Amino acid sequence: MSVTIKTAREIELMREAGRLLEIVHNQLGEFIKPGITTQDIDRLGEKLIRNLGCTPNFLNYNGYPASICVSVNDEVVHGIPNSRKVLQEGDIVSLDAGLIYKGYHSDAARTYAVGAVSKEAQQLMDVTKQSFFEGIKYARPGYHLNDISTAIGAYAEKFGYGVVRDLVGHGIGTHLHEDPQIPNFRQKRRGIRLVPGMTLAIEPMINIGRADVEWMDDDWTVVTQDGSLSAHYENTVLITEGEPEILTLTR
Repeated sequence: MSVTIKTAREIELMREAGRLLEIVHNQLGEFIKPGITTQDIDRLGEKLIRNLGCTPNFLNYNGYPASICVSVNDEVVHGIPNSRKVLQEGDIVSLDAGLIYKGYHSDAARTYAVGAVSKEAQQLMDVTKQSFFEGIKYARPGYHLNDISTAIGAYAEKFGYGVVRDLVGHGIGTHLHEDPQIPNFRQKRRGIRLVPGMTLAIEPMINIGRADVEWMDDDWTVVTQDGSLSAHYENTVLITEGEPEILTLTR
């Protein structure tokens, strides 16, 4: 699959897919509190997506059994929701969600505090989010993909954090995962030159400890190898003639 350049009509559809996904994330964020289960989050997320006339794009994707990826504390991504996992005061929880609107995908992730969290956990969440914004300073025509990757990694590593290398961002459009892959760390090659009409899911995954991760026995849940906290922040981004447009963040 090659990198796709979206037409004006496709961009309008992706813009709406992004707007609707932001509505879902905002309502899920308000729902987060101690005592709910990760399954509660998934059920609400699927209901919200379907009520908007859309389809959850994660459900049954390569066999993934839920609509929302819910990852708690040392879980980096792809946590499978269940009725036994109850959120506790002081946890951090990452929600990765996406939807399909008229054949076009959106994808975004947020990490939320469950009640009051430690200063260390809050800083990790703040730095992970800011690393995304450091990266998209270079999401402009004429820059190369590696400019985004380098900026994300350099910012997070200033704090002594581990930047996950086994998982990366991706292109997005009529498929959830399209070319190109988008690492969150510096590459030897410059990568493709960015041009207007590209749509990218840029998603820093940052660990408070080492960068190493491993997969659990369910073959989905990715955890930090050292048991340290991890945070995730993602948006679907459109390359324009000027400033990048964040399709999943409009306010």
